[in-house]
Formats: sequence, structure tokens, C-alpha cells
Amino acid sequence: MYLDSEKKQEIFAKYGKSNTDTGSPEAQIALFSYRISHLTEHLQSNHKDYSTARSLRMLVGKRRRLLDYLKNKDIERYRSIIKELGLRK
Repeated sequence: MYLDSEKKQEIFAKYGKSNTDTGSPEAQIALFSYRISHLTEHLQSNHKDYSTARSLRMLVGKRRRLLDYLKNKDIERYRSIIKELGLRK
């Protein structure tokens, strides 16, 4: 599997408060971004995989909602996660 528990722990440790911090918006956004990049690579070679395309769109929407929440709650945390993940130009 592309996302094992060690990789999740690493993502949560890097972007969350600790490696067990699975609930913070930053950690969830980072995890969603990792999953989005994996699904995007998959769809480049399997362009007729419509169920994966739908899952990708749903995941992008979840990340967008979390980013909107973070932007409304604390703009500095929003700017830092955008810069760390390189989501904007």
C-alpha cells in the first residue's frame, strides 16, 4: 500500500504538533496533499479510472474546506501551511 502507518506518523510529526496529532488542520491538509499527489500520478497513467477521479475530486474538496476553515480561523497558520506544502505560486 502506498500509505502505511510509518508514512502517516512521519507526516503528522512534520506538520502536526506531534506524531499522534491527527486532528489538527495542518496535519490533515498535509495528509490530503500526499494522497492527492499519489492519486494524480495514478490517473496520469490510468485516465479511464473514473472512480479514482471522483475520489480525487472529493479529496480536493475536503482539503479546500479545511484550508478555508484555517484561513478564517488563523490566517498565519494558513499562510505557513500553504508555504510549507507549496500549494500556491
